Amino acid sequence: MTDILLSAFILSVVLVGIHSYFGLEIIRRGIIFTDLAIGQMSAVGAAVSLLFFDGNYLYPISLAFALVGGYLIAYVTKKANNVEAFIGLMYALGVSAVYIILSKTQHGMEEFQKLMAADILFTPLEEIGKVAVIYSILGVFILYFHHKTKGFIRDLLFFVTFSITVTSSVKLAGVLVVFAILVSPSLISLYIGEKMLLAKAWLIGTLINLIAIILSYNLDFPTGYAIVFCNAFTAVAVALTSKKMKTIEVS
Repeated sequence: MTDILLSAFILSVVLVGIHSYFGLEIIRRGIIFTDLAIGQMSAVGAAVSLLFFDGNYLYPISLAFALVGGYLIAYVTKKANNVEAFIGLMYALGVSAVYIILSKTQHGMEEFQKLMAADILFTPLEEIGKVAVIYSILGVFILYFHHKTKGFIRDLLFFVTFSITVTSSVKLAGVLVVFAILVSPSLISLYIGEKMLLAKAWLIGTLINLIAIILSYNLDFPTGYAIVFCNAFTAVAVALTSKKMKTIEVS
């Protein structure tokens, strides 16, 4: 029991860390559903890999689709006012494409469920280690280049690093889990105070995920959906009981 819960907990800590940064950023930009759209495009790449290559080359194909999605959103952000409408349609496009592609595979619905919300209880520690290294490199890159660029170049670098992050996360946890841990902890941290937003989001997300993991193990719930539910429920409850959310200034 301890080994299973420990690996899931370590993965949640790794995921929440970098996703808290991106969560605060997409809330600031007002493009909340970007993660769902890019994550779903990554899932399309995974579905293509499963159908045509028997699951081989899954990561590079998923990343290619996610990068295309990220570039399109970055481009539309500069060209149109109704960005959320475009992002929503991209998400719908991705969901329908995944469903259509996987309908032609032997275990289509099973694979579809994994892409939406995976069971992270049995994630190998070596996979968690690989993702942690990727996130660390991305974190250093973001820290160094964020204030050295501006305009479309800054946006493009943001969406590229975001796409790489989401692709790595979706592979392990699923689209809905990634969306929940990206938005919920960041949103809660904005409602409860103005200081140390990133640290608070990381801590809040870790605690929520720990509770969800323990509940899913003891009550035999699907782990991925338990994480989504606990994060969403907590964020909704905080939003309904808090007076006002802190506004993030555009940097």
